[in-house]
Amino acid sequence: MLLSRKDIATPFIICACILGVGLIQFPQLQKLINSKQSASLETLEKEIKSENLRLDFLERMPTFGYDNFIANLVYLSFLQYFGDDEVRDKTGYSLSPEYFEVILERDPRFLEAYRGLSISTSLYAAMPERAIALSEEGLKSLSPLVPEKSYYVWRYKGIDELLFLGNAQAAQQSFATAANWASNFSDAESQTIAKISQQTAEFLSRNPQSKYAQIGTWSMVLNNRVDQRTQKRAIREIEALGGKVITTPEGTNKIVFPPKD
Repeated sequence: MLLSRKDIATPFIICACILGVGLIQFPQLQKLINSKQSASLETLEKEIKSENLRLDFLERMPTFGYDNFIANLVYLSFLQYFGDDEVRDKTGYSLSPEYFEVILERDPRFLEAYRGLSISTSLYAAMPERAIALSEEGLKSLSPLVPEKSYYVWRYKGIDELLFLGNAQAAQQSFATAANWASNFSDAESQTIAKISQQTAEFLSRNPQSKYAQIGTWSMVLNNRVDQRTQKRAIREIEALGGKVITTPEGTNKIVFPPKD
């Protein structure tokens, strides 16, 4: 079958558009990285506004079916943004949810993104309501089996609800759902998640102000491959609730709960 000139040209046009997205993905962000301490706060804020406009464009632009590719590029930008501690100390983390608006709109099944959403938006940007809303929207595209281990999204949502909103009832439902979804899998990791999620839900059902539940939830944050600042925050919160964190010779964290809940 002969292909028309239009049929041949279309894939090249699409590739050119995607390449264009890649080319606009980094310039403004690179300015933020290179600015560091030499840039004034005014300059950094202008660059933040420019980056926000770029993200808004990426959210609205057509992707010709390359949604996952766009999501991955924006996630890489987020990692650079979030990891630039010197600039973030000056400007804060207000762009965090804007990155995830784009990422999860394009690829709601991008599980790793939900962990970054919870930490960056709830813990650092102090916007737990926004993180929860984005998670709830993404969950509409997830199921207990697809993608595999999607139960983690319910756990991240439960963490935000309990630790940052103090909404024990909503958190209980999220952890119970995480336990239910995880129970569909027979591997050791999923079974462990099902068990501890169910325990947290039960603690909250008996006592919405449960210190055990809060300590257990902070321990999830602590052991969730987070950065050093987040680890220190989690340890402080656990100790404030009467718990202790002991580092074992193997390098893992052991949580000692207080005598009474």
